[in-house]
Order: sequence, then structure tokens, then C-alpha cells
Amino acid sequence: MAHKKPELPEKLCVVCQRPFAWRKKWARNWEHMKYCSKKCAGQRNAIAARHGSEAR
Repeated sequence: MAHKKPELPEKLCVVCQRPFAWRKKWARNWEHMKYCSKKCAGQRNAIAARHGSEAR
């Protein structure tokens, strides 16, 4: 039997700009979540470096 999820809050990932939904394991620090995955969290420095070089 299919389980329908209620409307869950969503955020946009800072790196890939994709929406990601609330998860139970993120419940305690949902307000601090910025990245949708470990991959995007690991790429945050590459993105910052790229934006920093564009400003020069």
C-alpha cells in the first residue's frame, strides 16, 4: 500500500539549485541545512572559488 507524504518543507540547494525536502534525520538542524547531499557539501569550496575568480 502506498504511503502519501504530507506537504513537507523544501529548500533550494546552494550549490546545485535543486529543491530538497525535509527529512526526519535533519529535523534538529533543518534551519541550518544548505546542501541537498554530501556531494554538494563537498563541492561548496569549488563553487566559492569559481565565483571569487569571476569577481576579479
